Amino acid sequence: MPLFPKAFLAGAAILSASLAAPAAANCRNVSHLGEDYIACSFDPASSDIRIYNKDGSGVPFKSFKALSQELRHRDEYLLFAMNGGMYHEDLSPVGLHIEGDIEQTPLNTNPGWGNFHMLPNGVFYVAESRAGVMAAEAYRAAGIRPRFATQSGPMLVIDGALHPRFLPDSDSFKTRNGVGVTGSGEVVFAVSKRPVRFHDFATLFRDALGCPNALFLDGTISSLYAPEINRHDWLFPLGPIIAVVARFPP
Repeated sequence: MPLFPKAFLAGAAILSASLAAPAAANCRNVSHLGEDYIACSFDPASSDIRIYNKDGSGVPFKSFKALSQELRHRDEYLLFAMNGGMYHEDLSPVGLHIEGDIEQTPLNTNPGWGNFHMLPNGVFYVAESRAGVMAAEAYRAAGIRPRFATQSGPMLVIDGALHPRFLPDSDSFKTRNGVGVTGSGEVVFAVSKRPVRFHDFATLFRDALGCPNALFLDGTISSLYAPEINRHDWLFPLGPIIAVVARFPP
């Protein structure tokens, strides 16, 4: 039996996994109000959607690359990832962060400055085989116990209505990314290809992507890992990361 270098074997395993795994996501280009976006959809009943912040030693991952390396030690790999919520200078979450059933940071509904505190802000959560987006106070009242959750703000769409502070003629343009859940329960992540208004980004989720509830994740640092479309963003240090994970085949 011939002997092969470890690097070759590792590469072969990754190739085998990519061939054996189902399509990572339905990533596609979406045009809306004259701007282009990337949207990627997942069924939470068949996709392993998780939220991460720190590695096993308590150090923030900071990047999709570091998270990917950690997962490979567990015989898992990244199908998709996106920056998953706002964070402090030390990369710790500003609001709610639940990881593997453990609440690491509590819900934050305090008034303050900046997008996170443009109330209502909201929560994206994963519980068993379903996922949801809810305004923070509604989430608190619902008593949901998710396996994973992240808080960001502002909400983009709330039960079919746009956030009341969004202006259709606003002069604030930034690259933006967010997450919504369709009426059928599908999770949709989207990022703008160019700077856009909050108002236009929110109508993307409501009118083009069919999400009655959607949450803004962040602006300038908007980052995406989607190998199926050759997108590998490594530019910014990241706090919370939303990831879709799969296992290498035995």
